[in-house]
Amino acid sequence: MRSIGSTILTLVLFATYIGIGALAHDTHFSLGWALASTAFVWAGPAQIILLSTLGSGATVVQAAIAVTVSAIRLFPMVVSVLPMMRTAQTPRRHLVLPTHFIAVTLWVECFRLLPHVPRQRRIAFTNGLGVGLVSVSLTATLIGYQLAANLPQILGAAILLLTPLAFLLSSARNCRQLADIVALVLGLALFPLASLLHTGVDILISGVSAGIIAYGVHWWRNRV
Repeated sequence: MRSIGSTILTLVLFATYIGIGALAHDTHFSLGWALASTAFVWAGPAQIILLSTLGSGATVVQAAIAVTVSAIRLFPMVVSVLPMMRTAQTPRRHLVLPTHFIAVTLWVECFRLLPHVPRQRRIAFTNGLGVGLVSVSLTATLIGYQLAANLPQILGAAILLLTPLAFLLSSARNCRQLADIVALVLGLALFPLASLLHTGVDILISGVSAGIIAYGVHWWRNRV
């Protein structure tokens, strides 16, 4: 619990899920349904996609496809975090729950906190951190749902914007190597150019391009 209270991301998460709770109310989903989406989907952008697609009349299959595509962004996060907590003797079943908890907030905090935790205790630590963050999100979803009638639309939109801004600032704070800085700066610089292509995957194009260039810089520095 101390780790949860030590990061500003907890407050950002709380504010974000107030907005998601309000969105669930405005799209006429039940409170139980909203809480279940927070517990089982546990990814703000995916929940927004789920609520907005189903709320606009899309089929369950269409919504599932949209949510699955948005969740692909979490695969690299899982792949980068799991090696930090597992050992050669770790059963795979012990990794199921922490894998579910790995989203942007937990990913950022794992890179900040796990190096200070003994490896044999990291799975338990991650599970505890995940349960705490989900509990905060469930509470915020409940509050947002109840406050939806009094929450101005512009305020709800501003609250949802806190998540990408917090992720950007946290990523900048966690940059340790030149390759990290190159990837972050180039990703920001290339996005306006990628958006001119009107592909619908502008963030993916700019992010992958920046990552490849940053890896090339890292590889070249190691060879020199």
